[in-house]
Amino acid sequence: MVNYVLFESASGYALFERLESEEIGSKLDEVQESFLDLAKFGKMIKLKSFVPFKSAAHALENANDVSEGICNETLKAFLEMNLPKSSKKSKVELGVTEKNLAGSIKAEVGVECSTSELAQELIRGIRFHADKLLKQLKEGDLEKAQLGLGHSYSRCKVKFNVNRSDNMVIQSIALLDQLDKDLNTFSMRVREWYGWHFPELSKIVNDNAQFAKIAKFVKNKSTLTEESLEGLEEITGDADKAKQILDAARSSMGTDISEFDLLNIENFATRVVSLANYRKELHDYLNSKMSHIAPNLSELIGEVVGARLISHAGSLTNLAKYPASTVQILGAEKALFRALKTKGNTPKYGLIYHSSFIGRAGAKNKGRVSRFLANKCSIASRIDCFLEKPTTKFGEALKQQVEDRLAFYESGAAPSKNADVMKSVMDNLDDDEVAVPAKKRDAEDADTDKKKKKKKTEKAEKKSEKTEKKSEKKDKKKKKKSE
Repeated sequence: MVNYVLFESASGYALFERLESEEIGSKLDEVQESFLDLAKFGKMIKLKSFVPFKSAAHALENANDVSEGICNETLKAFLEMNLPKSSKKSKVELGVTEKNLAGSIKAEVGVECSTSELAQELIRGIRFHADKLLKQLKEGDLEKAQLGLGHSYSRCKVKFNVNRSDNMVIQSIALLDQLDKDLNTFSMRVREWYGWHFPELSKIVNDNAQFAKIAKFVKNKSTLTEESLEGLEEITGDADKAKQILDAARSSMGTDISEFDLLNIENFATRVVSLANYRKELHDYLNSKMSHIAPNLSELIGEVVGARLISHAGSLTNLAKYPASTVQILGAEKALFRALKTKGNTPKYGLIYHSSFIGRAGAKNKGRVSRFLANKCSIASRIDCFLEKPTTKFGEALKQQVEDRLAFYESGAAPSKNADVMKSVMDNLDDDEVAVPAKKRDAEDADTDKKKKKKKTEKAEKKSEKTEKKSEKKDKKKKKKSE
């Protein structure tokens, strides 16, 4: 039975003692409405103690611990000071909001905790009347504390991610994939719509964006003349294709179309062209972001595939934590669990299948190359995640390793070892980059060795001086005794 209730507010911790409340009929509407009435609810509970937080940083620390289910030292000391010791006659049971926090309080303080419906209802009532029950606070103090703590808590959660700008990569790759789908459907609609008027154009022009530009330029096929060849050449970039379009327009089997219908087709083609242009700009933005956030991963496997890996993992930090075996099948989870359920063959690759290395490998070696490539991707993501200054030298070296492995499968040429490759990259890094050059490292090591030797010699000299002084004192004592 719940005797006490813990309430965590933005201003501090509050401990309430339960006086009386209906437990059997707690689900009745009359009982639940009584929690909203302060006159009735004030008879159920009584404030036993309240400890305010020392500062905003202290409040944020405790809020993070409560959200993660950790019993903070402040909370532990507060409960040990105010909760009575339980005995056979009077057992103490504390009502807590979350189960994880209840378990940690029980482990640290040794008090039985409850997250039952009664405890949740009491906490709900306390939260509803908190500004009046906590008499130590002035009017409006609790709201101000909640607002400030809410801002700092959300800011802290965003900053928890080391590479928080990788959210831009996640959003842009998701938008890029959505744009590809939409452009495909819209382009097919333009082809089908304009195909009633000029069906031969779809066979001549394969590119969707180019088709929409030509449909916008041509409009009515009967108006095409020799003067239109320059405009068609600018769009297609090929004089022969422009001449072919002109000849097809003169002998086209398409139906005539009204000006009103052509106007709608032209407007729709304009939208498709603008979307295609925006897709190119977004792709350039993604490339620039990836070169800044994950330069080695993008150098190794490409910007788009690398961005998909980061997006699927949730962040660059999560991708860096994954082992190579997980990176290998990232994106093929359904096939993996289906294979485990049916006891069939597990998938060899997921998102990394879109890499050019997998396509260049032979049918027998695709699984080996995917495993090796996943290993290098995990190394590149960890370097990118924890490197202070971005550099592409590690990515270039890892890419060359994959190339050497492909050559090994084809011709049998022995590839270089990973330790030797990483050591050579570290030695070739500049002063501005992350690691210290080898010569400088050797000099620093020599200096530290000299300092250690000096300390050892100084200690030895001090010890010898002490022993000499002791021996002199003993000699003096012996002389005095003999005299």
